[in-house]
Amino acid sequence: MSFFTHSLLLCFLSVAFSHLLPRSFSIQLPQPPFHTLTQQLPLRCTDWRVAVEANYLTPWNTIPQECIEYVKEYMLGPSYQFDLQIVSKEAETYAKTADLKQDGMDAWIFDIDETLLSNLPYYAHHGYGSEIFDNIQFDKWVIEGMASAIEPSLKLYNEVSRLGFKIFLLTGRSEDKRDITINNLIHVGFQKWDRLILRASEDHGKTAQEFKSEKRKEIMEEGFRILGNSGDQWSDLIGSYISVKSFKLSNPMYYIS
Repeated sequence: MSFFTHSLLLCFLSVAFSHLLPRSFSIQLPQPPFHTLTQQLPLRCTDWRVAVEANYLTPWNTIPQECIEYVKEYMLGPSYQFDLQIVSKEAETYAKTADLKQDGMDAWIFDIDETLLSNLPYYAHHGYGSEIFDNIQFDKWVIEGMASAIEPSLKLYNEVSRLGFKIFLLTGRSEDKRDITINNLIHVGFQKWDRLILRASEDHGKTAQEFKSEKRKEIMEEGFRILGNSGDQWSDLIGSYISVKSFKLSNPMYYIS
């Protein structure tokens, strides 16, 4: 039977038996089977991570339990390193084309944790962000001074320094961690900066966004122009007195407001 003849027969059957059928006669094509939960999970966790990076899920306390393995594979695999390289490369391109003055007042701000220094060994022992953050346990890790350099950030850092930017390190670490932070930074290759700003006693209780906005204000009031800002948290970058250009590094392990 030809396709044309087959089509005419279907039309005839549709008209002839329309009074017997609950709806018009139609052919139902076979549907592909639904993905299993296992197949869907990587897609769902990818959607979740993208929403985190776009700042759509704030605030959140821990990563979804079902995404632990996904976050682990992302953090330990090439994708995380590639994402870091992309951001740092974009920042480097911007830094090279920025209109620097000759008065020494052009500044770049860097966050420290998960921006310059990686605390991945700590988070590997705490479910890659699936556990509620414990300040006491994290401070014990910081005091060890074992955090490694985030290599794309180190490359950017050295280039920013070479270009003549004043470098400000602005971190949520408390003032009593100054010496160990300095030693850790120097040990992994961050050799010089113009100012290291940590939380003083009067800063405790402030959100990261409030604290960092206030410090940026103070920097600007001294006459510095903040042309660049690198951080892994949106609270490093947004708020008031923001930089001309900001660069967000990937971090699906935790959120700081």
